[in-house]
Amino acid sequence: MPFIEIATGARLHYEDVGQGEALIILHGLLGTAKLHLANVMDWLNDRYHIYGPSLRGYGESTPKPRDFPLDFYHRDAKDVLAFMDAFGIQSAHILGYSDGGETALVAAGLQPERFKSVAVIGAVGNFTPAIRPRVQSMFPATWMTEADKSLHDIPDANAFILQWVNAMKHTIDTGGDVSLSLAANITCPVLIMLGDKDTLNPAEYALKFLERTPNGRLEMFHCGHPVHDEQWGEFQRVYGDFLRSSG
Repeated sequence: MPFIEIATGARLHYEDVGQGEALIILHGLLGTAKLHLANVMDWLNDRYHIYGPSLRGYGESTPKPRDFPLDFYHRDAKDVLAFMDAFGIQSAHILGYSDGGETALVAAGLQPERFKSVAVIGAVGNFTPAIRPRVQSMFPATWMTEADKSLHDIPDANAFILQWVNAMKHTIDTGGDVSLSLAANITCPVLIMLGDKDTLNPAEYALKFLERTPNGRLEMFHCGHPVHDEQWGEFQRVYGDFLRSSG
């Protein structure tokens, strides 16, 4: 697979499939585009030119190790915009899952003119203290697999996830704004997709974000966090209709 050097100093490994309008897809925590969104690429590559970067430090992307500064969503968003610049992509659709969804909302808020549509799975743009226990439950990282550690070159799983937990707690403790303050900038269609059993992303958080966007909506699914895996058929219907209406 190919790599590209971007102006923010990262070297990103990426997937590049299909033809048509540009569609950027962003994976979540401990993922890559192929790992988290292969089904989306296989489904849409006959209609869209899909770019799936592995965010810095994940998979084969560098610099390593992957870390989590307090503003990591904004750093990742600036990487995505620099990735688009490197390919000369003036505008694109963007789909993000989980942490990649939060990154997508930030990127669209920072440079709204670059996006034809924004869709996210399991992301809401803001947090409140109510989710602090769920965030803290990620440490220690006894749930992390050996495959995860190998794929992302993680020597110390606890140190890795503690950085993520601390960055999330900082965001919560300083008001919870990830991209909420940028929401009004996003003029293209916005779709937030959540599972009704997703304990990290309650619907009321999504509605708070969408209240500030001129053209956004929420779709709920009967499942957990990975909507596109657990409700594939319904996801195809909802996101397919959204893309067609946003073209």
